Amino acid sequence: MQLASVRAVVTGGVSGLGLAVAQHLVAHGGKVALFDVNDDKGAAAVADLGEANARYFRTDVTDEAGVDANVAAAKDFLGGLNATINCAGILGSGRVLGRDGAMKLSQFQATVMVNLVGSFNVAKACAERMQGNEAGSDGERGVIVNTASVAAYEGQIGQAAYSASKGGVVGMTLPMARELARFGIRVNTVAPGVFWTPMVDGMPDEVQQSLAASIPFPSRLGQPKEFADLVAYILTNTYLNGETIRLDGATRLAPK
Repeated sequence: MQLASVRAVVTGGVSGLGLAVAQHLVAHGGKVALFDVNDDKGAAAVADLGEANARYFRTDVTDEAGVDANVAAAKDFLGGLNATINCAGILGSGRVLGRDGAMKLSQFQATVMVNLVGSFNVAKACAERMQGNEAGSDGERGVIVNTASVAAYEGQIGQAAYSASKGGVVGMTLPMARELARFGIRVNTVAPGVFWTPMVDGMPDEVQQSLAASIPFPSRLGQPKEFADLVAYILTNTYLNGETIRLDGATRLAPK
């Protein structure tokens, strides 16, 4: 797949990693549909990317009917649909047993619903449309890229919900790739380390500096553009399928 031919749904597309992906795709001739819940940032993103290249769709990724309707509308705007990049996510931090007692089940559920169920919900709705695409090189009809986290492998104290949700994203990558192979749809996942995102930006400076110092090389936070570069490579390399790629500067998270 050439980037100029990409017609993509990008969840979490109005800020952070998702916006970086959208900017990269548009800069190389692609078109994007931005699925998110921040209307102000959505309007700003479309203004930056150009109304001919991008459209914002207010989307709760956990709403099955809403996602299906927005995917259909996005396909109409894009003039096709051959890529899905799932970047929507929430941190959902909290200890299993905190100072005020056990974590509320609703908190755990909400994190899993957005990060895992939401990714699956959007992926399957897009795959349903992709299967009807005309086959390209090697019979390819579409690409799905999900976002996990290094916390899927070595989650820290207070990340039980987040790590479980991202571990689920890693876990569904290979079986989805195997199942959708007969339709010519590839499925891959990126597991980023500590990146400069709105979530990290809200942390105190000393915490950010500590995070950067813990990364072996290069000893800094990842840049959203580096994430976007990897997503673009995944889209263009037809042989890359069923894989989760860590992008983390050799980071291995400490227990806390």
